[in-house]
Amino acid sequence: MNYIESKAMRGAKLLHGTEQRMRAKSGKWLVSAAMVALAVHAPALAQDAELDDPLTQAETLPEAEAEREPAPRNMEQAFPRMLSDPIVQGEYGGEVVPLTQEWTPAQASALALVIRDIGREGLDPADYRLIELMTEIGRGASDRLSEIASEAFVWLVEDLRDGRTPMEARKQWFVIDPDRDVYRSGELMRTALESSDIAGAFEQIKPTHPDYTRLRDALANTPEEDAQTRKLIRANMDRWRWLGRDLGNQYLITNVPEYQLRLTVRDKIISSYRTIVGKPGRTATPQLAETVEGVVFNPTWTVPQSIVVGEGLGDKVLNNPAWARSQGYTRAQYDGWVSVVQQPGPTNSLGRMKLHMPNEHAIFLHDTPSRHLFANDMRALSHGCIRTERALELAITMAILGRGVTKEEAVEIATSGKYTLVPIERRLPVYITYFTMATDINGELETFEDIYDRDGPVLASLEMPRRADRARHTDEEVIVIEDDLQDAP
Repeated sequence: MNYIESKAMRGAKLLHGTEQRMRAKSGKWLVSAAMVALAVHAPALAQDAELDDPLTQAETLPEAEAEREPAPRNMEQAFPRMLSDPIVQGEYGGEVVPLTQEWTPAQASALALVIRDIGREGLDPADYRLIELMTEIGRGASDRLSEIASEAFVWLVEDLRDGRTPMEARKQWFVIDPDRDVYRSGELMRTALESSDIAGAFEQIKPTHPDYTRLRDALANTPEEDAQTRKLIRANMDRWRWLGRDLGNQYLITNVPEYQLRLTVRDKIISSYRTIVGKPGRTATPQLAETVEGVVFNPTWTVPQSIVVGEGLGDKVLNNPAWARSQGYTRAQYDGWVSVVQQPGPTNSLGRMKLHMPNEHAIFLHDTPSRHLFANDMRALSHGCIRTERALELAITMAILGRGVTKEEAVEIATSGKYTLVPIERRLPVYITYFTMATDINGELETFEDIYDRDGPVLASLEMPRRADRARHTDEEVIVIEDDLQDAP
C-alpha cells in the first residue's frame, strides 16, 4: 500500500465514524465514507456523456438597430469599458467563467479518481488536496466541497496543461505556451461539470506527442526503488507540457543534448540531421519556439561586434588583407566603428544557407564550412546558433514545403553563388528543445548528457511543494548570441 492509499484508508475510517454521528443527529442520508474510499480506489468509471461542442452553443448576435448610433468621436466613447471588459482581459465568449463552480459529490468522486491515478502522468496526488476532497465528499454537497473540488481541478489543469515546473527552474526557456489561452481552466471545468465527464477534460490537455507516451510507459515500468530514473522521466514528461499541445502537422524540432534535428510530419520523422549547438556557458543555445519565414541561400554574414572587437577579427582583417580576401571578408569603418561582413562563398561561416526565423536572440539554423565537426560525438561547439548537417538539402526542402520555389528554382538559386532570400508562403514552426530523456532518431528511448546542467533545477522543483500562481513568462535575461565563427580544435 502506497502513501496516498494508506492516508486515504485512514481518512475513510475517520469519515465513517463522523458519518454515523452526523446521521444520528440529522437522520438524513449522507454519502458513505466507505463508498467514497471504494470509489477512489476502484477502476475509473466509464463516462457516457459526450462533451458539448461549444460552437453549437454559440448564440447569434442581435440584429442591428434600424437607425445607427452616431459614430464615436474618440476611444473613450468607442470603448467605454475597455479596462473592465472581460474580452479585453483575455476571456472568451464575452464572459468571465468563474474558477469556483458548483460540484456534486458524484462529480467530486470522479475528480478524486483522476487525482488518485495522476501519478501515471508523473504528478503527485498529494499536490491536489485528495484527502480534503474525500472528507468533503463524505459530508455531502456543500460550498466547501465545491471550493476544494474547483481548486483541485484548476491546479491539475494548470500542471497538465502548462507544466508543474516554475519558470525560475526552466533555465533559458523562452517559449510562450499557447495552451493557457486555448484550454481555459474555467471553461474546461464548466464543460466537464455539464457533461459529468471529469476525466475527459484532462484528456483534452495532456501532450499528444508520441514521446510523452513513451516516457509515461517508461515510468509505469520503472520500479519505485529506482527513484533517480523515475525523477528523470517525470522531469522530461513535464518538459513536454511546457510546449504547446499541438506542434503542427509539419515542423522542425531539435533536441539540443542529442545533437539532432528532425523534419517531422504528423509526428513522424521524415528526415534527420546532425547538429552542432552552442558551447556551455554564455553561448549555450536557448530553448525557443519560432517560425521559419524564409530561406537564405548563399548568405552574407555581418560579424557581430563581440567577434569583431572582442575576438580581434577587425584588426586581423585590417592587418592581413590577403587573408581577409581569401576568407571573403570586407571591412568598413564609420566614425571609429568597424563593420566586417563576410561575403557568400565556400569559406562563409554560415555556409551555403540559413533559415530565416526572426527572434530576439538572433538564433537560427545554418550551414557551416567545417562539416568535419559533424563526426564528433560531443558537438556543443558554436556561439549559440545551430549548424545543420546536409544543410542545402534542408534549405531546398524548406523552400519547397513552404511553397517558396520549385525544386528546380531552388537548385538554380543555391548554385548561383548570389545572396538570395526566398520568402515562403507556408511557414513552418521550429522547436529548439532540451530533453535529457527522449526517443532517439532510431526510435529507442535514450538518456542524453545534460550538457548545460539544466536538469538540476527541474529535478529539485519536483521535491518542492507545488507552487500556485506561477509566472507564465520568464524574467531571465535575453542574451543576443549571434553566430558563428570559431571552431573547436
